[in-house]
Amino acid sequence: MEPRVFLVGAGPGDPDLLTLKAHRILQTADVILHDSLVNPAILELAPAHAELVDVGKRCGKHSATQTTINKLLVAYARSGQTTGQIIVRLKGGDPMIFGRATEELEALAAANIACEIIPGITTATAAAATLQRSLTQRRIARSLHFLTGHGAEGGLPAHDWVALTRTGGTLVIYMGSQTIAGLASHLIEAGMNPTMPAIAVENVSLPTQNVTTATISSLPSRLGRPTGPTILLIGDALAADDDVEAIAAQAVVGVG
Repeated sequence: MEPRVFLVGAGPGDPDLLTLKAHRILQTADVILHDSLVNPAILELAPAHAELVDVGKRCGKHSATQTTINKLLVAYARSGQTTGQIIVRLKGGDPMIFGRATEELEALAAANIACEIIPGITTATAAAATLQRSLTQRRIARSLHFLTGHGAEGGLPAHDWVALTRTGGTLVIYMGSQTIAGLASHLIEAGMNPTMPAIAVENVSLPTQNVTTATISSLPSRLGRPTGPTILLIGDALAADDDVEAIAAQAVVGVG
């Protein structure tokens, strides 16, 4: 039997950045369990009869525990097997990058429920596109590292800071806006040059997008406390003579 449960990446926010397959599945969905950060314009793609279930999941502000979300997903999926409904679990960005997809997939597998995964554009590549900055460059950045800035207990995660400063690549930090001061301090103490280029992008791809350019030492004070989801990009590949904030402001963005 074809999967009637879909784990779908909503991309960074702009509805135009959905994959064609994600767009098609959303238009046929009967139930959509979505994170609170998913753009309402994307939810409007659902049919009028579709049940929209906000599981309220965002960094540090979960209105439903992961266990509760797992149980909801399994319950709707079981019902869908009987009724033929299409059940969508909709996550921001790509569900396989800091999306806790493994826990939901394991819950479905334990219930013998098949699931198809539809990838989405992750915030890192969307930010690079809007900034017109390649995250990898010959002789400058030969590696790319995705990190979380949010530990299990709400503070900093236990990264190997010295190893991170020696990669010679670009660091991309998800969920790091609330811990940026500690992140910057640890990286500098581990040997990173305080003048290393650093860029923060809030609300990537949306009309409310905001870009802060700085160095790793000055980013905490320049960034302040953004209210929207923010990604941090750090590395020599981000250095340039032109104005990335102006470039990003001119970028075509979707409907908020």
